[in-house]
Order: sequence, then structure tokens, then C-alpha cells
Amino acid sequence: MSDLDIRPATPADLPAVVAMLADDPLGARRESPDDLVPYHAAYRRLADDPNQRLMVAVRESRVVGTLQLTIIPGLSRRGATRSVIEGVRVHADERGSGLGTRMIEWAVDESRRLDCQLVQLTSDVSRTDAHRFYERLGFTASHVGFKLTL
Repeated sequence: MSDLDIRPATPADLPAVVAMLADDPLGARRESPDDLVPYHAAYRRLADDPNQRLMVAVRESRVVGTLQLTIIPGLSRRGATRSVIEGVRVHADERGSGLGTRMIEWAVDESRRLDCQLVQLTSDVSRTDAHRFYERLGFTASHVGFKLTL
């Protein structure tokens, strides 16, 4: 994986990132890769927020993975800062290559560097392969998550 670069996403990376977000049964229903306008607005909000890191994994000048890392200061756990990993996607051509592991390792290392005491993530209940992947990396299914669509 020495030919891999994990770096902040740029606006030019958005078509590839959105295509990966849309490339699964859940994403296909909720993403719109043919209309990048809302994604550019969201990118700007992320870029302006110092607690957000939208990252891409690049190999041979090609975006092959992405994730978002959010840093959340808090009062609970004795004032602990936590990070949340979201939107992890690996290009279909790269699945099974170890890229997902490398990206999560990057996110955990970055969380440590930022003095986070906890790294958390959610995964849709239907993504059983992803659940096994996260458990192999040391994550535990310790909570039940709830969402309310607005």
C-alpha cells in the first residue's frame, strides 16, 4: 500500500466520491451522482468546519476510497473528545485489497493525534459484511443507534 495517499478531498474529487457513495443498494436510493450541486455545497460546509475531515484514498492519481471523520468535543466521559467515522466507501475494484483497513487505521491514528478518547461509527443494520469488518478491526457493537429523518 505504499502507493496509496490518504489526503483531504478537493472539489475535483467530488464526482468520484459521490459515485462511490452511490455504488451500493442503499446509496443507489439516496445519492444523485448526476447532480453534484448539493454535494459542492456540502463540501464547502465541511471544508469550513475545523472539526471535519473529508478524506480520499488515492492510488495512481485515481480516487479509490473515501471517509469522513468528525471530531466532537463533549462533556460526558470526563470531558472526552470523540471522533465519528462516516461515509466509508471503497471503490468496487479495490474491495478486498486491504484499502478499507488502511483507511480505518488512518482515521483511528488521526483521532489519537487529535487527543480523542473514543472512536465511534454506525453501520446500517443490513451491512453485515461491514459489521464483521469493523469487529475485525477492534470495534464492538456496544450501542443501539436511532435515527429520525427530517
